[in-house]
Amino acid sequence: MASITLSISVPTFSSSTASSSRTKSCPFQQRRRSFERIFRSSLFASQICITARTGQTRIRSTCHLVTCSASSSTLPSALLFDCDGVLVDTEKDGHRVSFNDTFKEKELGVTWEVDLYGDLLKIGGGKERMTAYFNKTGWPEKAPKTGQERKEFIASLHKRKTELFMSLIQKKLLPLRPGVAKLIDQALANKVEVAVCSTSNEKAVAAIVSCLLGPERASKIKIFAGDVVPRKKPDPAIYMLAANTLAVDPSRCVVVEDSAIGLTAAKAAGMKCIVTKSSYTADEDFLNADAVFDCIGDPPEERFDLAFCGSLLEKQYVG
Repeated sequence: MASITLSISVPTFSSSTASSSRTKSCPFQQRRRSFERIFRSSLFASQICITARTGQTRIRSTCHLVTCSASSSTLPSALLFDCDGVLVDTEKDGHRVSFNDTFKEKELGVTWEVDLYGDLLKIGGGKERMTAYFNKTGWPEKAPKTGQERKEFIASLHKRKTELFMSLIQKKLLPLRPGVAKLIDQALANKVEVAVCSTSNEKAVAAIVSCLLGPERASKIKIFAGDVVPRKKPDPAIYMLAANTLAVDPSRCVVVEDSAIGLTAAKAAGMKCIVTKSSYTADEDFLNADAVFDCIGDPPEERFDLAFCGSLLEKQYVG
């Protein structure tokens, strides 16, 4: 069994509200509060920055994690990534733009603004997202009237949207998020299974993996996406399928997600889950996450690495 040695120094700090100022102790002791954690982790040294929210009060403290060592026995059996928002921050300037271009081409008179699309992201899957939106706001005049015809109409819109989105990816207009390639390389070098599990169209996910990670990495990464499962996130089906296909124990899997629905899916599958917040998910509730970061990060701004992922199998970094 691997050991993890933690040496943490925590300063006393103060915060103020509109009406008062008072001294606070380390937030690790205040379990009733919601924490946002940014860990700066490497194999030998780490830094943890913690922001606590108490009503309107925001408290910030810094702790130093001196040692975090792990043997190969503590490495995950599989590292599972969501795609949109995790590999690439695609939603605002990728998928949303492609949806709007599709609506414009079809003369539907529909535009999804930035804030509206953020709300729609609570619905997993592009086809499901469009269907829910039209059911709520009314179907476009050019849309069919019957249920089956509408289903085919939505599928055609989504197909065209995927084509437009893939064009953006192939032009490499959307870069990988910091640290993604590094963490995948670490996993592959240590014979840890790597897969991408997404509600997005399989062709779109494959394009991201191939174009942005390169064909050599892509050949070693399994993809589970789109309609490969009947129920999408927050249902755990996609993660259970990945574990079954890869022949790994779900409890030995570490998932990297960016959204609350993805976190829910991963935890329901019995897996550890690290959240790397994206542009649309920064304010979501990640209280059940095993760790929360702003990104994976590359040195010298690295937030965590494969050793940290393995350490989560031994310990949960939550208050």
